[in-house]
Amino acid sequence: MTRGSQRERDRERALARTGGKGKTKDDGLTPEQRRERDAKALQEKAAKKAAQAAAAASSGGGKGNNK
Repeated sequence: MTRGSQRERDRERALARTGGKGKTKDDGLTPEQRRERDAKALQEKAAKKAAQAAAAASSGGGKGNNK
């Protein structure tokens, strides 16, 4: 079997496994909406990380601070 035909068979099998969805970015959002969603997620992640750092600093539970 040649490599080209094997590749096509593998693609067909993969397509059958995924139910024919394939790679799509169609989440119903415009690029602007997607940017806003991603920016909000990054802000929430940064706020959570800052809160964890503040909690660790106030409790004295940082890395290597055990004396």
